[in-house]
Amino acid sequence: MRCAKRQMTALIIFLLISSLVQSSDTTRLIYKKKYVMGTVFEIVVYDRPSHDVSDAIEKALDEITRIDDLLSNYKADSALSKLNRSAHFHTQTVPPDLYRAIDRSVQLSKLSGGKFDISVAPLVNLWKAALSGDSMPSPSQQQEVRDCVGYKKIELNPPDQITFHSNCLQLDLGAIGKGYAVERAADILESFGIHNALINAGGSTILAIGAPPGQAAWLVHLRDPSRKIDPQVMLRDESISTSEQTAPSLLGSTAGHIVDPETGKPLKTEFAVSVIAKRGIITDGLSTTLLLLGPTKGKLLLRQMTDVSAIWISPAAQIETAISGPQIVFPGKSS
Repeated sequence: MRCAKRQMTALIIFLLISSLVQSSDTTRLIYKKKYVMGTVFEIVVYDRPSHDVSDAIEKALDEITRIDDLLSNYKADSALSKLNRSAHFHTQTVPPDLYRAIDRSVQLSKLSGGKFDISVAPLVNLWKAALSGDSMPSPSQQQEVRDCVGYKKIELNPPDQITFHSNCLQLDLGAIGKGYAVERAADILESFGIHNALINAGGSTILAIGAPPGQAAWLVHLRDPSRKIDPQVMLRDESISTSEQTAPSLLGSTAGHIVDPETGKPLKTEFAVSVIAKRGIITDGLSTTLLLLGPTKGKLLLRQMTDVSAIWISPAAQIETAISGPQIVFPGKSS
């Protein structure tokens, strides 16, 4: 799985919407942004300008920061970092949001047969060190670290207790963190009565609430590594996440920061994958999972789910789709 989702991901056009959508005299586009989780979160709201709307957006951005303070494995004082230091054969009580994020991640691990695994952190750290200039890990080093990995070593005791049944287990929530954050931000906006908004987590995960004035949904352009297809989707009360592998030169053109827990090595793939579903944490986790699985196995997994659409695209314009939810269109694809 990944150390950091540094992909150039789904491209969004909401910064242009104000010039494309005719608003009423009382409805305006209100826009704010904040740098957090290593990226820029942007929120667009269509509503009557007021202190309440501005306050709602600020509180939503503050909520994203709060979630980062809980889920970050880069901050030594985060709730996750504290759990990673203290839960080895010892039960720890954790904040509700951290428990929910881990619980949902374990559910996805079970669904994917372990292909998605937040306990991959030791492997991610091993390869991150190699990619930063350390020597390549030996087979024995790789095996030693692989023995630390396994979501089945995480014991969850509702509502808020977690135990690690390994002395070297470490969790990395980078594959679902942004998705969970946009969900919580959406909850804040909706609690203020906001019904038409878009939340963009650096293009990696986007969550749509309602639609712009006069439109049926929000138009989002998906990541297209071929630059030939221009896939698009209309989102309304839905989320989209995109994943692709980075390509550091040390391990070759198709190796990067997403590590496969099955092989213990960086994933090799040229695909970018986008996933559309109702919930941000689902699309965020599934996009990484489906990148690891590839189109053939990924489609089999999605047969177990409803209201989920996915598209894999290669630089050579190879397209694979699995659609049981929002339709994806290809206006730029040649016949």
